[in-house]
Amino acid sequence: MSAKNRFRMPALLALSLACVSTQACAAGDWDWVVAPYLWSANINTDLRTPIPPPGAGSGENFNDLVDKLDGAFEIHIEGQGDKWGMFTDFTYLGLASDEERPAFDTESDLDVRLFELAAVWSPDEEKFSGLDVFAGLRRVDADFTVDFHPTNPIYPDSNFKAGKSFNDFMLGARYTFPLSDRWKLTVRGDGSWGDTAGTWNASAVLGYATKNGAWGLGYRVLNGDFDNDNSDLQIRMSGFEVGYGFRF
Repeated sequence: MSAKNRFRMPALLALSLACVSTQACAAGDWDWVVAPYLWSANINTDLRTPIPPPGAGSGENFNDLVDKLDGAFEIHIEGQGDKWGMFTDFTYLGLASDEERPAFDTESDLDVRLFELAAVWSPDEEKFSGLDVFAGLRRVDADFTVDFHPTNPIYPDSNFKAGKSFNDFMLGARYTFPLSDRWKLTVRGDGSWGDTAGTWNASAVLGYATKNGAWGLGYRVLNGDFDNDNSDLQIRMSGFEVGYGFRF
């Protein structure tokens, strides 16, 4: 059985946007940024399990199982010294949907919690500019539940649950190109491996410096493959993001 779901949703996401101008960062001190983000993402989930629900054929596809946002919360905090820094990122997405189908009705729920903690090494003299290399932990908690209610009373109700925590080692890099005193372009790529079958992330963000921080506009893609006993859950998110990074 293969379930493929696609939907659009708002979420909060963060990137490091502080010190977009050279004068914003003082040498020898740590500079911090707290950045909430709005991400208008296309999200696609693929669920594969060998057991179909009662009353459904083995080759049946289930579309749009989850398409309504229950809640979202994400925040990114980062600090950098002259050469070393760190960041942490927390993301929560809650989605649900009720669907009426010819053979049965479905009630679906998806909860995803993503946590990242990493150390950052910056060989460039200017903070938040040039090359940054980072390594750390990426933890993903994913819970996906589908309840099947057949319209034919001879078939009983059934449900499918895929829930697990995954801990990965994360390794990545980003590069910030100075375009002018106020404008910079940051590109980032990373991957993580361990409990998951592999998760990768890529983004490009254009930043504009203000007095107390910076605005950012960009595009991000996140893909994760999560094995759960005899099933496989793949989540793909991609879309434009916009937000503001507060500098301290």
